[in-house]
Amino acid sequence: MTTQSNLKFNFQNKNVVVTGGARGIGLQLTRQFLEAGANVAVWEYSTESIETAKSELAAFGSRVHFQQVDVSKFESTEKAAQSLPFAAHILINNAGITRDKSFGKMTHEDFEAVIDTNLTGVFNCTKSLMPKFADTPDKRIISISSVVALYGNFGQTNYVAAKAGVIGMTKTWARELSRKGFTVNAVAPGFTMTPMVEAMPAEARKTIEEKIPAGRFGKPSDIANACMFLASEEASYISGTVISVDGALVV
Repeated sequence: MTTQSNLKFNFQNKNVVVTGGARGIGLQLTRQFLEAGANVAVWEYSTESIETAKSELAAFGSRVHFQQVDVSKFESTEKAAQSLPFAAHILINNAGITRDKSFGKMTHEDFEAVIDTNLTGVFNCTKSLMPKFADTPDKRIISISSVVALYGNFGQTNYVAAKAGVIGMTKTWARELSRKGFTVNAVAPGFTMTPMVEAMPAEARKTIEEKIPAGRFGKPSDIANACMFLASEEASYISGTVISVDGALVV
């Protein structure tokens, strides 16, 4: 599900890399940056999602570039970075997976798979892309965390650990990279109406929705708008922060 933003950001002549950018929140991010004039490189694991996104975004022509990437493998992100068709200004670390199970039932494989993609993947993509950033004072790294990183969640030991780690890396990189022209921030979405949430039983969705003070699930555009603000010139003095986009679920 995608929705258009009413915000008028201008990213003409900006080059953006969006990981996991061919589906869900990532696809919305790709679409909105393209609509705002940017060139976008989509790093996506699913070849099926890539083909679907190519069709949906065909109108943007050569301004969108797709590459099949496994963010959990450093050699894959290195290869993608080396073939990037432009010098990057903005990196959105969005790629992620879930393997939810209670702690008693969670296997080492379940834990490692989520850590490798959701945490190590952020390190791999950022590390690989560093030499490909433009030599400008307005570079941006924005990583998608989660509100569960702030309060925990039953059945998500692996996911919460990874997303909490993303926040820790964000704060560290903000300190280390600010003098090199970077701002580094994280966005922590709450429950967002993606295909994964849409597939939930209606009763389960209703129960969750009733717990959200705003009275509704987030939209992919809500998350994308926060990312675009952090990527904009207007946010040039914001770094090392985590913006929760969750309808006041966690306050």
